[in-house]
Amino acid sequence: MKIHLHEKPQNVRLVLGFPGFGLVGTIATKFLIEHLDVKKIGEIESNKLLPLAAIHKNKLIGPLDLFYNKKFNIVIMQTLSELAGSEWHITEVIDELARTLNAKEIIILEGLPTNDAKDTKGSMKTYFYSSNNLKAGEKLGLPVLQEGVMMGVTATVMLRVEDVPISVILAESPSKFPDSEAAARTIQALDKYWNMDIDYKPLMKAAKSFEVMLKELMEKVKTQQAGAPAAAGRNPDLEYIG
Repeated sequence: MKIHLHEKPQNVRLVLGFPGFGLVGTIATKFLIEHLDVKKIGEIESNKLLPLAAIHKNKLIGPLDLFYNKKFNIVIMQTLSELAGSEWHITEVIDELARTLNAKEIIILEGLPTNDAKDTKGSMKTYFYSSNNLKAGEKLGLPVLQEGVMMGVTATVMLRVEDVPISVILAESPSKFPDSEAAARTIQALDKYWNMDIDYKPLMKAAKSFEVMLKELMEKVKTQQAGAPAAAGRNPDLEYIG
């Protein structure tokens, strides 16, 4: 995997969102890109990733793109590509990116499956985890995640990326399908965490069309991958984070 950076802002905060459970991270990062003043500053290239591109609002979206917002000095990674099998490789790239940009914090937006099938979206919770600042969750009014299993890129980033504080905002979701309501809750928490004054409410409406596009895209990806043998020991039902 290679990073192609057109600009190298410094002392940034990295926002990552992977196509995990409910596509929460993907929807949330897409919302940030559309509602903040951002510009594309790079992309990640790899022959290990499924070659795909999406068109949304007449704009081309690559499998792994990087965007920069000057006002809040944040770099957002927009991830569309399925990353199964490439988790350690993409983590090496994220670590390199964090070092190159002297990142002072990494925050990951994720979906978390609820254990109670009777739960409705109105009762879904949002959790917070931090490698060095758990009190931030208390200030946000979010319960700190006490027990849980991280998988996928979220897990490898937490295990391998050193010297950079890592926080995770996890929104419960009752469905594996795209969940804009859960994504909106991660944006709401991020807004309070960094005092960004983002109006997250439009996500409830605006993301619906993106949900449809993402669902169709992911279904096509799965169809293309259907003929490939599954990685040994992988359980699709457990791959809900990253």
